Amino acid sequence: MTLTTNQEISNHQLAERLAGSPVFLEFRKVFEAATALPLTLRAVESWQLAHTASHNQNGFCALMSQTNGSCAACLQLQQRVCNGVNGVPCTLSCSYGLHETAVGVKIGNEIVAYLQTGQVFFKPPTAGQTRHALTQISKWGLATNREKAAKLYRGTPVVSKIEYQARVKLLQFFADQLGTLANQVVFQQKNAEPVQIARARKFISEQYREKLTLGGVAGEVNMSRFHFCKLFKRVIGVTFTAYVSLFRVEKTRNLLLNPNYRVSEIAFDVGFQSVTHFNRAFKKINGQSPTEYRRHLPSA
Repeated sequence: MTLTTNQEISNHQLAERLAGSPVFLEFRKVFEAATALPLTLRAVESWQLAHTASHNQNGFCALMSQTNGSCAACLQLQQRVCNGVNGVPCTLSCSYGLHETAVGVKIGNEIVAYLQTGQVFFKPPTAGQTRHALTQISKWGLATNREKAAKLYRGTPVVSKIEYQARVKLLQFFADQLGTLANQVVFQQKNAEPVQIARARKFISEQYREKLTLGGVAGEVNMSRFHFCKLFKRVIGVTFTAYVSLFRVEKTRNLLLNPNYRVSEIAFDVGFQSVTHFNRAFKKINGQSPTEYRRHLPSA
C-alpha cells in the first residue's frame, strides 16, 4: 500500500501514537529484556531503518548501516518482509544470513503498522559464511577492521527456529491488542476533528498540485489565518506547511518508480514551486534525496 491518501498519511501519525503509548512502551521493555531482541513499531511503508533506537540493535547491523549500499539493502529487505505479511507474520533473511520478521497491526483487514524484530541467526555462522560476510563488506566499501567486523558478525544472537517462532507468536497476540488500541485512536480522532480541519484536508487532497497558502486554505474554510494556523497544528500535530509538504512528498513515491519521469517533472507535478524545495522536503521526510531514493528502489 502506497502512502498517498489522507487516511494513509494518518497512518504515520497513528503509528507514532501507538509507539508512544504506555501499552507499547511497557511491552517493548519486557519483550526486549526477556528475549534480548530489538522490537520496533513502524508505520506502513516507512523508509527508515528499524531498530536504530533499540539498545538491542545487532552490533553487526549497526556497523553495516554506515554504508549506503548495505543500508539500502537493509531497507529493501525490511520492505520485502513487510510486503510479505499476508494474514501471517513474514520472516526473511538478508544477504548476510540474518533473519528479520514483521507482524502486521490491523484495523479490520487493513494493515496500519508493523511490529518488527529479528537480526538473529537460526544457527551459528560457519567459517565460510563469515568469510563471505567480510568479502561483502569490502564490496560495500566499508572501511573497518576485519577482526572487529568478524567478531560482531559471529556475536549475532543465535535463536532456534522453534524458540523464535514462539516469540513471533507472542508478537501476533500483542499485534491484536495494538489493533484494538489503534481502532480506538482512529475513532476518537474522527470524532474530535473539527469540521473546518476535515474540509481543509479534503481541499488540500484535491488541490495539492496548485499553489496552496495558509491564508488561502483558511479562507476556504471560513477561518482567520491566525485561528486556522493554531487549530490545524493542534489537531493534526504538524504545521500547515509541513502537512502540505508531507502530502506532496508521499504523492511522489509511485512517480519515482517510473524512470521516464525526471525528478524536476515530478516536483512540479505534485505542486512544489522549485526542485530545490522538493529535494529539501523529500530529504527531511525520508532521510535521503529523491535521486538516492530512486536509486535504492528494487525496481529502479
